[in-house]
Amino acid sequence: MNLSNNFDWKVKLGIFLVLLSILLYASHYLIFHDAHGVFFYIGIDIAFLPIEILFVVLLIESAISNREKRLMMEKLNMVIGVFFSEVGTELMGAIIKFDQDTDKIRDDLLIETSWSEKDFKSSKEKVKKFDYSLRINSDNIKSIEFLDGTRNFLVGKRKFLLALLENPNLLEHETFTELLWAVFHLMEELEKREDVSNLPILDYEHLTGDTVRVYSLMIQEWLQYMEHLMNNYPYLFSLAVRTNPFDPQASVKISDN
Repeated sequence: MNLSNNFDWKVKLGIFLVLLSILLYASHYLIFHDAHGVFFYIGIDIAFLPIEILFVVLLIESAISNREKRLMMEKLNMVIGVFFSEVGTELMGAIIKFDQDTDKIRDDLLIETSWSEKDFKSSKEKVKKFDYSLRINSDNIKSIEFLDGTRNFLVGKRKFLLALLENPNLLEHETFTELLWAVFHLMEELEKREDVSNLPILDYEHLTGDTVRVYSLMIQEWLQYMEHLMNNYPYLFSLAVRTNPFDPQASVKISDN
């Protein structure tokens, strides 16, 4: 019904504009009695019509498309923000404990409110090339607790993660979609293993690889999101900096120091 009403509205508007144009040309003839001039201007208008179409299609349409894309990316960044609030930040904080090489890139992840786009660019280049190596095995009781806790945590967030995947805007953000699929895969791998305390060595290596994939993708996406907050939402950026999972001294409380 809405599509029909919208179509009828456009048809009526088109008929009205055509009749108005005929009326104006007729008025011109009645006033000046110059049929040659009327047909001359009609010919000029028709000759200029392709250029007008070109202007509308290439310029106006492009401006509208860019505006719609900006609005869509803004909505997508809201979705990414919710992901980190509900899942990402907590999951990164849990994985960090098994990354013995974090100190090698910690300075690139200790974001400050004084950072510039240049700082973010440098950090993103370094973490993208970094070779992550986590220590997850049966010899460490904390590893078993991590695998158990991560499984329960992600399974509890299944509906939330599914709702994110159903968002059509994700088609415009391939890296975040890849991150979500990596998180889903890790969840399914853990969910299929009822007892993670006594697995073959190859199983632990496989789960470690799945965790590394999530970890590396999440750090890259997190840096991108933090830069977005810096440029658009300083108050949210301030909170994100104060709760940085890579900062061992992070505190949500604002101090004078």
